[in-house]
Amino acid sequence: MIIIGEKINGTIPVVKQAIESRDSAFIAQRAVQQAEAGAHFIDVCASTAPEYEIETLKWLIEVVQDATDIPLCIDSPNPRVIEAVFKYTNKPGMINSISEEGDKCEVLLPLMEGNSWEVVGLTCDNEGIPTDLQKKLSITTSMVEKAAKFGIKPDRIHIDPCVMALSTENNSMLNFAAEIKAIRELYPTIHVTGAISNISFGLPVRSLLNKTAMAFAIEAGMDSAVMDPINRDLMGTIFATYALLGQDKHCRKYSKAFRAGQIGAVSK
Repeated sequence: MIIIGEKINGTIPVVKQAIESRDSAFIAQRAVQQAEAGAHFIDVCASTAPEYEIETLKWLIEVVQDATDIPLCIDSPNPRVIEAVFKYTNKPGMINSISEEGDKCEVLLPLMEGNSWEVVGLTCDNEGIPTDLQKKLSITTSMVEKAAKFGIKPDRIHIDPCVMALSTENNSMLNFAAEIKAIRELYPTIHVTGAISNISFGLPVRSLLNKTAMAFAIEAGMDSAVMDPINRDLMGTIFATYALLGQDKHCRKYSKAFRAGQIGAVSK
């Protein structure tokens, strides 16, 4: 599982406060904690007023890169912001994200030509997030074909089918699993990602739904996730699911994760 750490995002109240006060120690600590917990990429999202976003995202990039060597996932709904801060990264990471909305592909895909950057691709367009599977596959195909023009192969793309909240769509998990399987069948080497916690929005005991949904998604073929790597219950679910699916020989990764303190009860 490719883990994209989600804990440096200005929509989180404590992170917003740290950004406003320029508390670099707090941001650095969050970066290190996620790296030590097993994150492969650390998402950095400013979520500030548009006039301050480039400056803020540049600051976040610098703080996180000083704190850890884990590659960044540069996150903004505005492709021009990502384009502006791209030059401040010191190694290839991930762009979050392209879609068929506006000119995101046209602005961001050229940045990935001739290097090893990866990208998240959302299955949405100018009309929003479709509910039809074939429409999502059509959007996926369009993004993959546009990426190919810049030498970007499917194995550098993480397609996010945009899981819906179970509270508003009763078949959300069933639809998400079908989308994962269909995307992987269409492009066997592509990655499928998602913010799995979206499925539990508005419901009680969200952690229970999130863990269960993660197991279902992995079984369907999801191999990337935007999540909190410090959450031992969720991390434990990931390692346990791979072991139970026979994809962890002699449960070595599961056992190693336990010894490393990534899963299991927190010591007191």
